Amino acid sequence: MTTSIEQPPAGVPDATAARAADHLWMHFARQGRHPETPVPVITRGEGAYIWDNRGRKVLDGLSGLFVVQVGHGRRELAEAAAKQAAELAYFPVWGYTTPVQAELAERVADLAPGDLNRVFFTTGGGEAVESAWKAAKQYFKLIGKPQKHKVISRAVAYHGTPHGALAITGLPAMKKDFEPLAPGGFRVPNTNLYRHPEFAEDPKAFGRWAADRIEEAILFEGADTVAAVFLEPVQNSGGCLTPPPGYFERVREICDRHDVLLVSDEVICAFGRHGVTFACEKFGYTPDLITCAKGMSSGYGPIGAMIASEKVVEPFLRPGVAFPHGYTFGGHPVAAAVSLANLDLMESEGLNQRVLDNEAALGATLRELLDLPIVGDVRGDGYFWAVELVKDKATRETFGAAERERLVRGFLPGALFDNGLYCRPDDRGDVVVQVAPPLICGQAEFDEMEQILRHTLTEAQGLV
Repeated sequence: MTTSIEQPPAGVPDATAARAADHLWMHFARQGRHPETPVPVITRGEGAYIWDNRGRKVLDGLSGLFVVQVGHGRRELAEAAAKQAAELAYFPVWGYTTPVQAELAERVADLAPGDLNRVFFTTGGGEAVESAWKAAKQYFKLIGKPQKHKVISRAVAYHGTPHGALAITGLPAMKKDFEPLAPGGFRVPNTNLYRHPEFAEDPKAFGRWAADRIEEAILFEGADTVAAVFLEPVQNSGGCLTPPPGYFERVREICDRHDVLLVSDEVICAFGRHGVTFACEKFGYTPDLITCAKGMSSGYGPIGAMIASEKVVEPFLRPGVAFPHGYTFGGHPVAAAVSLANLDLMESEGLNQRVLDNEAALGATLRELLDLPIVGDVRGDGYFWAVELVKDKATRETFGAAERERLVRGFLPGALFDNGLYCRPDDRGDVVVQVAPPLICGQAEFDEMEQILRHTLTEAQGLV
């Protein structure tokens, strides 16, 4: 099934790959690559596909990084960026604004649920999470509860790489090289029902159990010290962990009871990934703060945001009060203009409804993989799904360290790409392969993903 490609002449390294190997410090990547394993070079994209420097056409089954909602190569967005850059490429929101920054803030506020009406722009998701924790801590100082500074989040959850956001992240391996981190981050169980088979017949009871662990943590730490609970609507790390019935309703009750802010971290989940602009609405809760990024511009400009409710913003509006926090490129005018055009595109093409219309088909297509011995579970929502791989399907036994190394970092990334699919093998929790295609995709792309996954996972079975 490997794609036929035209190889470069033997012994002649690709110039871009060589430059990257010598000078580019890549993110979340091992830098010491072997000379015979050149850095992959992606040269262009169109629709749901990308091409590499060897001419291979590959289905982008991850929307870049859960980002490119409207697909690659959208000239409307490139033209919006060029127009804004020609008029005013840059000006900060440090006490000033531009027309596009103000318009985008109003647009996002109008789309947000409840009374979340104030938008603080960043350049990405980690900065949005960092901003939300700082806003929560200052909020409680302003209302006379200065001891409330701690944060509760879930095991295995990823919330970003800045020191504060990393302290909220529930992945010890990601934190150990950078400790000590900001103090105050505490963990509770996540909602991986597959790993709690005792609740298989009663997922609502599982939701109650998982939510109650949050209250237990708040009480253990002392409610007068806890500022916020950070939760993704669907947890990314661990493999698209969906909320059980009643879970968020119960969490909202707990937060209200103990005067704790509920933060919906929607860096991945917002802007159509689940068929709604903000996924909290789909799962039936209104948070106090939302963090978002990625799909706001479909990746055509770097931008993120923290969105605050009237309750949270009120003390910041008092005379003489400032929020001493910001970013040079937060709400960059070009990224803001692109985001407005992106939201227009999503609306005119009905992409939210497209996701709602097709999510069941995507799930059903991926569940066909359950007949493979290596596939233990398929779970997700919207256009955000994970295939969990297991060593023993009957016992749900996962893989050991050496097997994970062979699968997740050795075989799967290259084999999937060579077979025509870019997606995400991951073992930050148990071993999963994640797919999150552009929202323009339909059954043809679902079938293509399933076929490539089937072929590649069948090959993978022989390695473990």
